[in-house]
Amino acid sequence: MLLAVLLPMLAVAGFAQESRQDISVSGAGFIPPYAYGNGVLLHATVGYGGLLSYRYMLTPRSALELNYQYVQNVNHFLIPTNNILVHTRMQEISGAYVYNFIFKNFNPFLEAGVGGYIFTPIDDSKTNFQNSLSQNTNIGLLYGGGIAYEISPSFDIRAEYRGIVVKTPSFSFPNNDTRTNRYYNIYNPVIGVAYHF
Repeated sequence: MLLAVLLPMLAVAGFAQESRQDISVSGAGFIPPYAYGNGVLLHATVGYGGLLSYRYMLTPRSALELNYQYVQNVNHFLIPTNNILVHTRMQEISGAYVYNFIFKNFNPFLEAGVGGYIFTPIDDSKTNFQNSLSQNTNIGLLYGGGIAYEISPSFDIRAEYRGIVVKTPSFSFPNNDTRTNRYYNIYNPVIGVAYHF
């Protein structure tokens, strides 16, 4: 009878030992495509930055992930009356569901989620129009896939392709001259190191 009572408790303890958390730090590329709409052509430069992620394993294959990303690039708006450059700070705060495939030390994974994307103009020499530009916060979708290679029980190297589908920023330019009213798919490759604890 005592064994019957203890078995469920041992199972819970065993699951608790299997559940894992990790935190990863990655370098990130940020590659927006061209976007055209409303008579406005938006072409942004490639940006570089960093991604910080926290992952909690629900099961050996399923996890929840929280992300913070910071990158900078320059948005170039071509409109009939002007040629506007805006040096931009983009910040991402997102959450995703991650599904892992386990093959010895190689762990491919897929993820999907939602996030808030904050585009802030930077008032410096790379911005040629600094009159009343304001920050944009847009809700977007996150999807991706990658592979983690476990180099020890505590560390892995992680490479991933992420896609971000979000509305193009306009920075509330006067008369809405920079508004494309389009969504675009930003390519976001990342590579980094994760620590498991």
